Amino acid sequence: MLVCKECWLVQTEDFARADELFDADYAYFSAFSSSWLAHTERYVADMAERFSLNGESLVVEVAANDGYLLQYVKARSIPCIGIEPTASTANAARARGIDIVEKFFGVDLARQLVAEGKQADLTVANNVLAHVPDINDFVAGFASLLKPDGVATFEFPHLLNLIELNQFDTIYHEHFSYLSLTAVQHIFTANGLMVFDVQELPTHGGSLRVFAQRSDSGSQPLSDRVNQLLQKEESTGIATAGYYAGFQHRAEKVKNDLLTFLIEAKRQGKSVAAYGAAAKGNTLMNFAGIRPDLIRFVVDKNPAKQGKFMPGSRIPIVSEEHLRNERPDYVVILPWNLRDEITKQLAYIDEWGGAFVTAVPELTVS
Repeated sequence: MLVCKECWLVQTEDFARADELFDADYAYFSAFSSSWLAHTERYVADMAERFSLNGESLVVEVAANDGYLLQYVKARSIPCIGIEPTASTANAARARGIDIVEKFFGVDLARQLVAEGKQADLTVANNVLAHVPDINDFVAGFASLLKPDGVATFEFPHLLNLIELNQFDTIYHEHFSYLSLTAVQHIFTANGLMVFDVQELPTHGGSLRVFAQRSDSGSQPLSDRVNQLLQKEESTGIATAGYYAGFQHRAEKVKNDLLTFLIEAKRQGKSVAAYGAAAKGNTLMNFAGIRPDLIRFVVDKNPAKQGKFMPGSRIPIVSEEHLRNERPDYVVILPWNLRDEITKQLAYIDEWGGAFVTAVPELTVS
């Protein structure tokens, strides 16, 4: 990982091409998480009220995935369009009755949509700002797509939490950038957008929702929360090289603690499974060198992942029925950000004395 000492954007040194990652077999479907659906339904209700969205408005979501969010926009009879380059999720969104443009987003596509009379009152970009290789072209596209008084919202994991809570397993090839409000403000200002509000959210281990408008015509008042959060980041040290020292050591402690636990469980004859074939889980297990001798299988609700293997570790991915049949002593929750949802869903493991394990930010067994 590298950090720029001019704008304090954090990025990966190596990366995979977007068309390699987001191909026809892309298997991340947002609608499988009930807590995420509840989050987006609240978002739609709040935005509709705050910005007076109605049947004359247009909402455009970039990275619309399987229609998880726009289904709630459509339910309110607000016109909407989704932009989603992956065929698998785009087709799932169409099955929900969502109009989908199956392309990558940037200035060229924004100008094309505007030329077709599809200028947006509200644009939505959830958990995609970190995923784009050319972040300047991506952001400039929103400045082109918005109506003069339109509003853009972006949600992304907050770099502050990644460092403070040791969330190193969110660092993987699908993420090009790791974002603070400090860095985002630099990027937006350079590409025709002005940040006017920000909210701190609990999603994905701690995220920001940034509100922006066109720099040349926006009419939204500036919230005090913007400067308050910028000052918080400054006082924490995000704009200093020393802030990032020690992160590698803390990541290695998580790896070593998890390996020690798994090896000791094996010595005691205990069986261990995992839940959630998530990207962050792949990062953790490959960093730790975990293989099927330590974690026998990974359960996932998504049928598109079942019957396959975790990349690198080659641990089989199975349905929840397999968990009920095998009755493991421990279940390692890989998507720790969904711990509350998953422990409720799998509460029945208490019937055979099973326990939950999470590794990040530190090893816990409950």
